[in-house]
Amino acid sequence: MIPFNKPYLTGKETQYIEDAVKSGKISGNGKFTQKCQSFFEEKYGFKKALLTTSCTDALEMCAMLANIQPGDEVIVPSFTFVSTAIAFVRQGAKIVFADSMSDNPNIDVTKLEALITSKTKAIVPVHYAGIACDMDPIMALATKYNLLVIEDAAQAIDSYYKGKALGSIGHMAAFSFKETKNIISGEGGMLTINDERFIPRAVVIWEKGTNRAEFFRGEVNKYGWVDTGSSFLPSEVIAAFLWAQIENLDTIQSKRLSHWNQYYLQLEDWAKSNNIKLPNLPEFATNNAHMFYLVCDSIDQRSQIINFLKQHQIHAVFHYISLHSSAYYESKHDGRILTNSDYFSDCLLRLPMFYELDVNEVINLLKHI
Repeated sequence: MIPFNKPYLTGKETQYIEDAVKSGKISGNGKFTQKCQSFFEEKYGFKKALLTTSCTDALEMCAMLANIQPGDEVIVPSFTFVSTAIAFVRQGAKIVFADSMSDNPNIDVTKLEALITSKTKAIVPVHYAGIACDMDPIMALATKYNLLVIEDAAQAIDSYYKGKALGSIGHMAAFSFKETKNIISGEGGMLTINDERFIPRAVVIWEKGTNRAEFFRGEVNKYGWVDTGSSFLPSEVIAAFLWAQIENLDTIQSKRLSHWNQYYLQLEDWAKSNNIKLPNLPEFATNNAHMFYLVCDSIDQRSQIINFLKQHQIHAVFHYISLHSSAYYESKHDGRILTNSDYFSDCLLRLPMFYELDVNEVINLLKHI
């Protein structure tokens, strides 16, 4: 059987976890947390990186830092995971859903300005499949209307827009290290801050609303409750696991890119003959090989491919259901038809992608459909 995903272990995860346990410091913000955060700051140019227990938690920190209040509007793509929206809903925001581009699932930047009102507080672009949204027009709108840009970079580690690392362009960003991602810690995430005015408060929120970090730096003689916050800091066990992955980032990325390129090159003719589209990579974006997907001609064709692969023990899966039509938010949506988002909800199909994958087995079977 070929699963959709299989977590890759580098071989040092348990060794580093044992190191963390033996150090006597496993509650978080120890040497492995600091090593991970320093790596991301130095490699990708983030002003501040803070590991979190999940990408959802990182997004919730973003919503707190943005000071989202009841009645504020936040622009979010409809074709995304629920966490992108719910982090802001929890702060009382009204979500204004944006459509996708016609040729890829990322947010349609040409239609964003029409969604901005006097109540708009932030735009949340999602870099779907690790492929960059067109960030220059988004940042220009943010400057024009004094908005915050919060990148949902859950899938976008080690990917770039015009030479800039994703997650380093907006005011802040959120990453995921869930077991389906390129580098993993089981569950886990990261908040990155690129606007320095948010860094001091981010650390306080991260430390459960206390100025504990200032206390340990000797800047105050005692620490206490000074702001809102929560238990966003992961344990050293999670950070130790992640560090083993980080050490092998280049190897992991090389293998995944090889799989991605093999899929693309060997399926290109087959896809054309079946009226199936392959991923579109804009000139301004790089590809981190987080995902390889097909865009089928119809929901029926997608179902046929899923069932055929399943009969041969290969697990391919669809992705998001448009959030604007979800049971929770449909009645709150303003009624706009988001054609492209619904199109990708109906037609996009993700193929297996993981380090130890035998890509040829999947490709050869697809060609027999």
